[in-house]
Amino acid sequence: MALHRVVYASQPFGFDQAMLNGILADARRCNTRDDITGALICRADLYLQWLEGPESAVRGAYARIARDHRHLGVRCLLEGPIDQRLFPDWAMRDDPARSWVWSADEIAAGTMDKASEADIVAVFTRIASAPD
Repeated sequence: MALHRVVYASQPFGFDQAMLNGILADARRCNTRDDITGALICRADLYLQWLEGPESAVRGAYARIARDHRHLGVRCLLEGPIDQRLFPDWAMRDDPARSWVWSADEIAAGTMDKASEADIVAVFTRIASAPD
């Protein structure tokens, strides 16, 4: 089966722990159903999510997220085929920004839009290799 990846960034709308728990529950339910794995980095000023799996399922998940009122300014940062999953055992791993490398000021200044593919992949690779 060919694998596909989408990495997007968005701004949370009404961020709090209850909303985040709802997003994670929805993602884990839908992703398990659709054979999608990935990770979500979450902070009050940013969501950064890695989705991987069958192309049609990943594109469908991204389209649902883009319509979700809990996300503002959804923008795709990376998309395309991949050889293997980075998060094979995670319907949706969440990272409460403990591995995050960019400050809120850097995000506000547009660092996310200037990040290279290697920069973004490196962040998620660290999350994938971190203990649960």
